Amino acid sequence: MAPKAGGDAGKVNSAIYKDKSKPADIRLSNINAAKAVSDAIRTSLGPRGMDKMIQAANGEVTITNDGATILKQMSVLHPAAKMLVELSRAQDIEAGDGTTSVVVIAGALLDAAEKLLQKGIHPTVISDGFQKALQMALQVVEGMSTSVDLSNEDALLKAAATSLNSKVVSQHSTILAPIAVQAIRAVMEPIQGGVGARVDLRDVKVIERIGGTVEDTELIQGLVIPHRASNVNGPHRIEKAKVGLIQFCISPPKTDMDHNVIVSDYAAMDRVLKEERQYILNIVKQIKKAGCNLLLVQKSILRDALSDLAIHFLDKIKTMVIKDIEREDIEFVCKTLGCRPIASLDHFTAENLVNVDLVEEVNEPSGKYIKMTGCSGGGHTVSVLVRGTSGAVVAEAARSLHDALCAVRCVARRPALVPGGGAPEAAAAAELGRAAIAAPGADHYCLRAYADALEVIPSTLAENAGLNPIETVTELRAAHASGNQSGAGVNVRRGRVTDMRHENVLQPLHVTASALALATETVRAILKIDDIVNTVN
Repeated sequence: MAPKAGGDAGKVNSAIYKDKSKPADIRLSNINAAKAVSDAIRTSLGPRGMDKMIQAANGEVTITNDGATILKQMSVLHPAAKMLVELSRAQDIEAGDGTTSVVVIAGALLDAAEKLLQKGIHPTVISDGFQKALQMALQVVEGMSTSVDLSNEDALLKAAATSLNSKVVSQHSTILAPIAVQAIRAVMEPIQGGVGARVDLRDVKVIERIGGTVEDTELIQGLVIPHRASNVNGPHRIEKAKVGLIQFCISPPKTDMDHNVIVSDYAAMDRVLKEERQYILNIVKQIKKAGCNLLLVQKSILRDALSDLAIHFLDKIKTMVIKDIEREDIEFVCKTLGCRPIASLDHFTAENLVNVDLVEEVNEPSGKYIKMTGCSGGGHTVSVLVRGTSGAVVAEAARSLHDALCAVRCVARRPALVPGGGAPEAAAAAELGRAAIAAPGADHYCLRAYADALEVIPSTLAENAGLNPIETVTELRAAHASGNQSGAGVNVRRGRVTDMRHENVLQPLHVTASALALATETVRAILKIDDIVNTVN
């Protein structure tokens, strides 16, 4: 009898460890946590979306409706919810726009997946079904896109304006959209033998300045340094400047941290001061000999980049000095001016200097800044000076401009535009609905669920604009089912369904395609998780 009792005990133990309901509970918990994040920013979608006020621990307040910014600053604890924050960040890196849409789509897909799980369909089957649906949806979206000639500024302006229309600063889109297009066209490099162009957003420097209004934002073909010159009586405007960028200090050398120089009498003190004066004078003489009349000095963390005596001597030789150039800005400064940083005095020669047509110190109520234009030997870079009445307005204008720059960059990378206003999602949903009828087995349910989930975009756009979402989506379905209105979308201004192409509401194909692909990928990853394991430490 004893062995049998032991066998029964083994069966009981295995039953304890083999809990069938746990994977389902974990999956449900993950889906609910991710849906909560999606619902939190759903109201921010579209031109009539609401803004969020984010308060940091230090009391700093940010007002924005940019999905990536909201989620980045939101405190999220659940690991599955963090996946949606990562999803938004991935969309921001990949496309730069559509960061709210991608999270809203992911939330709707998770809701659809939850209903399919309740029907008893296996998570892996749902995951595979969603992948098939994604491929069909991408084909539909690509089929309704129109190719763009990158020399056509009007098409790029439409993409930039559509991106800006959903922002806090949408009333200034007529000013910011042309700036975004001009900036990208200035730094764009055509791909040899390929389609599109290469754009590096690090070549567009956005500088924020409080003072004036957003309408005063300007594009500068040159370099802007957001602080004043260090001179006391030096020049404030130089034409035909010879510029040198140095990485050494014009100040007396210091001893190491743990060494001291003890001066016992006045003669020794005088000798030390004389040596210091001679040391600085030699550096300044070398600068004058090279013919430099504008000196840029990299920020130093070990000692003062410039001593008072150095400024005095540089004033005398009529050389403008700008110190504290940040280390991370050196690459941009070098590319703009076409120069190389000079690391030692021996290399400070005339051939290492560059010519700039005009350098001026601009004086404004909010402070001074340096503006350099006419950098003939420089690369393709531009600076954008964003202005606003307060810090919150300037920061939001800069974020909106970044999204517009990214939208134009997406068109440059993949020159195609699709109608906005939920048109691509509605067209894909209509096509998937037709495909679901003929699909066998569980795929039928998966395609139908995916189609319903995609309608969350037009539904949310209508809801946020104060329209009846059910009526609007029904009207949109009818327009796409007829087959002759592929560009039909939610027109939030007129409060009805119209053809988005006629309204000039166009967005980059890359933004929509990337949002669908990344949202589906994240939902598939969440569905595959059946347990959460904590680490030891």
